Amino acid sequence: MVPCPWFTEVADYAKAHPDADLGLHLTLTAEWPTFRWGPVAPRALVPSLTGADGYFYPDSGEVAKHAKLDEVEIEIRAQIERAKAMGLTPSHLDAHMHVLYATPELFGVFLKVAREYKLPIRMARNDPLFQSKLAMMAPGDPVADAIFSPGADVPASGWKDYYVNLIKKLQPGVTEVFVHLAHDNDETEAVMVNHADWGAAWRQRDLQAISSPEFRKALDDSHVILIGWHEIKRLL
Repeated sequence: MVPCPWFTEVADYAKAHPDADLGLHLTLTAEWPTFRWGPVAPRALVPSLTGADGYFYPDSGEVAKHAKLDEVEIEIRAQIERAKAMGLTPSHLDAHMHVLYATPELFGVFLKVAREYKLPIRMARNDPLFQSKLAMMAPGDPVADAIFSPGADVPASGWKDYYVNLIKKLQPGVTEVFVHLAHDNDETEAVMVNHADWGAAWRQRDLQAISSPEFRKALDDSHVILIGWHEIKRLL
């Protein structure tokens, strides 16, 4: 997330590990109440992307309501260019809080920029959010068969079982299993205060689940072949 405070750490890692599979989570929202960020482009060029406080809007609906498409394009290009200037060569693009999938018009800007930079974007055939945009994709654009992540219906006690059972039931094809990894500590609790969904405890559960021996065994037993976005990027 290029606009965020710790992006510099990721950029340093990218320079030290040029083969790392690192995409850009293009960011037009800032959802945490006290940990905020705003545009990479000069604010004077993208005034429709920020609220009265000068930061990004907290949710995708506000972006869809207020953002001008030409300013969206300016900002996402600025994020890509900032990443490249700092030594990170993106493997793919997606959108924080799915904001660039919120409307066909926003998705059109997303597609245009991604194609110009010759970068794949995150899509999947099994999710209604992505299904509604498939008709806008060009022949040959890589699209995953499925995407999965636990929802609010998965109890905390069943987190590891969710991932293990998911792997055991995978169908042939390309599947993205997406996780939000962090330690539940003072820093993440301060950032994600009063936010149960995708908050600090949620991210700690994700980390523990996919680091568990049971999850690794499920991958082996199911003969899962692990790939990254670099492999998908080569399909372009």
